[in-house]
Amino acid sequence: MKKIFGAIALSVVLGMTACQHKGEDSGVDRSQFVTVRDGEFYIGDSVYRYVGTNFWYGGILASEGNDGNRERLALELDSLQSMGVNNLRILVGGDGEEGLVAHISPTLQAAPGIYNVDLLTGLDYLLADLEERGMKAVLYLNNAWEWSGGFSTYLEWAGEGKAAIPAVDGYQAYVDYTTKFFNNEKAQELAARHVRNIVGRVNSITGKPYSESPAIMAWQIANEPRAFSKENKEAFAEWIASTASLIKEIDPNHLVSIGSEGMVGCELDMDLWTRIHSLPTVDYATIHIWPYNWNWVNASTMTDSLIVACRNTTDYINSHYNALSSALVNDSMKYSKPLVLEEFGYPRDNMQIAIGSGVTARDGYYRHVFSEVENGGKLAGVNFWGWGGLAQPPHKTWEPGDPYTGDPAQEDQGLYSVFASDTTTISLIKDLSRNFNTTH
Repeated sequence: MKKIFGAIALSVVLGMTACQHKGEDSGVDRSQFVTVRDGEFYIGDSVYRYVGTNFWYGGILASEGNDGNRERLALELDSLQSMGVNNLRILVGGDGEEGLVAHISPTLQAAPGIYNVDLLTGLDYLLADLEERGMKAVLYLNNAWEWSGGFSTYLEWAGEGKAAIPAVDGYQAYVDYTTKFFNNEKAQELAARHVRNIVGRVNSITGKPYSESPAIMAWQIANEPRAFSKENKEAFAEWIASTASLIKEIDPNHLVSIGSEGMVGCELDMDLWTRIHSLPTVDYATIHIWPYNWNWVNASTMTDSLIVACRNTTDYINSHYNALSSALVNDSMKYSKPLVLEEFGYPRDNMQIAIGSGVTARDGYYRHVFSEVENGGKLAGVNFWGWGGLAQPPHKTWEPGDPYTGDPAQEDQGLYSVFASDTTTISLIKDLSRNFNTTH
């Protein structure tokens, strides 16, 4: 049986923790923390550039509950380190009831303020392990998409009726429902409560507040937050600003990022993207790139249209880099922030999902992205999507009890995952790591 604290009890405990340590951060040793200056990440006096991956399920894997597997976690982290991958983007969520279609399980927050203690302790364990390994994590606290709950679950908890599920109700129904988040104060407060509980947490293993953990590179507001309508853009920008300020108030030691896809996630409004990334409480900029999802290629042209995907990728990186550089001007004095491509993926050949199926087109795409990293100088970090590692998914559609892959529950299991057996892709990642993943 899952161990669960009551909503009131846990909220009080974690709330006290946040307040208790809010004023104590001045004595923290920040020498191993990631900072930003002059458009670069730094650790101490050394520039920090990285090759990373999306490892959204890391906290679940670290749990001692029925769904955890610390033996696999150790093997996966060993493999990633051997490849030179030292930066992991990890979900701190999973909201709502168990058993929903296209939704991960187990959930961290079954109801407002009611947390799965096994998963909280798993997150503690993961961060303690990353500290020992000298690895870094970007922790995202919310999600615009249904696969972990996020916006739509907070709306349901706030009384907006049953949340729409794209796989059941259709994509437009989901958009119409989720767009209400930015005008629902109760839903936003429930999301803010989660931020306070997690960012203000004390690690039960190390005994240190999360605010003092060198394993945390950054807190991230949400995975791919979107306004979901042109009418919502102002409310969306205000929510981003207020959430970033809240995180900084609780934890002034760590970086804050948004999790934005870029212009695609901002109603095609580049000014909105630059505006939210110009906030003084946001330390660096993010973009995501999905050639198949964005219809740059399709199932029959995955290989033939690779050149189109690569050209569009270069254009997307350049346009955001240039827009950010132009926007970050204050009193005629130009300053800069790093730009990170923190999600990119390309399907396996012919939309196959089986382990061992071809990745020729994917390797071609990864090769192009990595050339942008090495030669363009415009990206300070990259996180490929996503690490499947040792998983051997038994079903096309994820079912409870199946091993976790890089593909969340709403996606075909194996489509985007990089498995330990994908030796050609791993070779590309290693080569980039040797040349780019450095502190110097």
